Amino acid sequence: MEIKLLVGLGNPGKEFENTYHNVGQLFVDELAGQDAKFKKEKYFEYIKAGKPVVIKTLTFMNQSGGAAIAAKKYFSVKPDQILIVHDDSDIPLGSFKLSFARSSAGHQGIESIIKSLRTNRFYRLRIGVKPLHEIRRTKANDLVLKKIPKREIKILKDLFREIGLQYLKAEGKAYPAVGFR
Repeated sequence: MEIKLLVGLGNPGKEFENTYHNVGQLFVDELAGQDAKFKKEKYFEYIKAGKPVVIKTLTFMNQSGGAAIAAKKYFSVKPDQILIVHDDSDIPLGSFKLSFARSSAGHQGIESIIKSLRTNRFYRLRIGVKPLHEIRRTKANDLVLKKIPKREIKILKDLFREIGLQYLKAEGKAYPAVGFR
């Protein structure tokens, strides 16, 4: 698996900051660090500081395919060289799953990407956002646009560091090169 493009999904705008649907972008922000200077294109912003190139979408979640196809073309990568990072309301908060060539399982951002790329043969880092002590099932649409409480932000940031340190390494260097703080 050679990932050349890491894509953090989310919704643009202040009103969506720190919502569950923006976990992919929170991951990218943590990966890049506070002082990161993203370059802006029409559908995404990116940091090219080694491999992979790290991007955040500037489209709404349900139109993520437009950003993914634009980035794929801009950086001349194949779908199987792309890692999409996104929220997953079926996975408990503080957990994640890495998968390849799976269906969207109802995630509208992933569905948009599958349609735009015309394939599901890309990698996905699915970050769990399912509440830990959920008594009854919360519908994904009722959960994903809610603000993440501070105690859960800490859980997520700890998870992001774990993923970065254990799973995104190549040749002994942080992968991507921008690394975790």
